[in-house]
Amino acid sequence: MKRVAIYLRVSTSKQDTENQLRELTAVADRSGWEIWKVYEDAGISGAKGRDKRPGLDALLKAVNAKEFDMVAAWSVDRLGRSLTDLLSILQGLHEKGVDLFLHQQGLDTSTTAGKAMFQMLGVFAEFERGIIRERVNAGLARARAKGKKLGRRPVDASVEMQIRDLRANGDGILKIGRKLGVGTSVVQRVVRGVPKHLTA
Repeated sequence: MKRVAIYLRVSTSKQDTENQLRELTAVADRSGWEIWKVYEDAGISGAKGRDKRPGLDALLKAVNAKEFDMVAAWSVDRLGRSLTDLLSILQGLHEKGVDLFLHQQGLDTSTTAGKAMFQMLGVFAEFERGIIRERVNAGLARARAKGKKLGRRPVDASVEMQIRDLRANGDGILKIGRKLGVGTSVVQRVVRGVPKHLTA
């Protein structure tokens, strides 16, 4: 018998999860599934991350422990509002061999059609990531066109001199960073320009 975890969520305190639970329990009965556990986030928006949704967080931890075979939710928007978030959840389920059933969309990833839908979601998520990258690159190009300087800020000349002196005296990267109150990446950038006989 397939062990199924049910996930329920409503966005406001004026709503309740009773209808979702009734529908999913009926599906489980018809399908011969065993309801292993019910996870719930009541009055929490789907736009919030996993850290703000204790029910979802507990569910995903149980997925990692492979406590059940399938997660059942009433609708895709109960899991998350963004395609990227949804795909992340799906990927986590897929990696652990846990299937997903979405009642309103009729999606069951244990079936051939459900697996195909999962792959299509991956395509759309990649498309969304591509659009975000294009927007970021366009924003950087606009900033450059307006004369804004992008990238790392140059290291102050006096700090650079102190780094070189300390390194020449045999101090390590971490020690120099602590002494001067700068990051190790800054120290490394300066040290790379120091002749090898001084950095040995």
